[in-house]
Amino acid sequence: MAATSGGKATTLQFNDNTLLPLLLGDHDRHLVRIEQALGVRLSCRGNRVAIAGEASRVDAAQELLQGLWRRLERGESVGRQEIEAAIRMVDVDNDPRLPLSDLPAIRTRRGAVVPRSPGQASYMEALVNHEMVFGVGPAGTGKTYLAVAQAVAMLQAGKVDRIVLSRPAVEAGERLGFLPGDMKEKIDPYLRPLYDALHDMLPTDQVIRRITNGEIEVAPLAFMRGRTLAHCYAILDEAQNTTAMQMKMFLTRMGEGTRMVVTGDLSQVDLPPGVRSGLWDALDTLEGIQGIGVARFEQRDVVRHPLVARIVGAYDQRDAAKREARRERERPQPSE
Repeated sequence: MAATSGGKATTLQFNDNTLLPLLLGDHDRHLVRIEQALGVRLSCRGNRVAIAGEASRVDAAQELLQGLWRRLERGESVGRQEIEAAIRMVDVDNDPRLPLSDLPAIRTRRGAVVPRSPGQASYMEALVNHEMVFGVGPAGTGKTYLAVAQAVAMLQAGKVDRIVLSRPAVEAGERLGFLPGDMKEKIDPYLRPLYDALHDMLPTDQVIRRITNGEIEVAPLAFMRGRTLAHCYAILDEAQNTTAMQMKMFLTRMGEGTRMVVTGDLSQVDLPPGVRSGLWDALDTLEGIQGIGVARFEQRDVVRHPLVARIVGAYDQRDAAKREARRERERPQPSE
């Protein structure tokens, strides 16, 4: 390792020449992306990668490359998604920064589900350490997916007897009576994202068998009234579209040995004007109570296509400008 007048320089050596091309990417595109994201200079000669730049950024790039190398040594893949995830996890402009080697993982029989952003890491820790967790933030941050992964892992480990997945069945001004088909056909489109997450975690035959024998239940929120949910993992998705009364009803279903996760995006409330979101109401009322964890996701936690993060950021900026303009209009004017 050598110091430079402008910061720091170091060289990493990788001794498996069969894995090195996977780390670098076609035409070194992985190195190019890391250079762009972290503001460092990377160059490869033989089995050595040299890193130069500001000290904190060199450290971040070194940690990132070593973490990706460990993935390859374990036989795991390193592609564009893994590169983007690693960049988010060592983002030098946002503290605190988690070492890649210390991240939590959700173990399922189809493999380990690992966090792809700092927000996901905090959320996964909350899922382990709290009986009730609120996951709040924009679309594409993995709120529902990770909650379902944790639920499946606990079911497979015998820590809960069943999984209950629920959503409000009235959204965006649509009502079930206007939809074609019987009740199941009316409801299933609202619950499809939950089914999709399940099928990512379990083989299709297992999903069908567990739904048939009652180990997994996917139902609209209205079906929760009057029940007590014991020894289960209950997830309420799209919770921003609940009323305060519906939210209280769901949360008070919690019985012995049950874990609950509530997910939602407060920027996408589809309730009628004047009706306060049950998610807003619950956070205002319950945050800080012992046993309840709240994980908030930001634009940088979006793990879908990079354009989705930029779209979320543009809407956030517009909404912030509107709020500032509203505050300016409401500010008392000095008397003449």
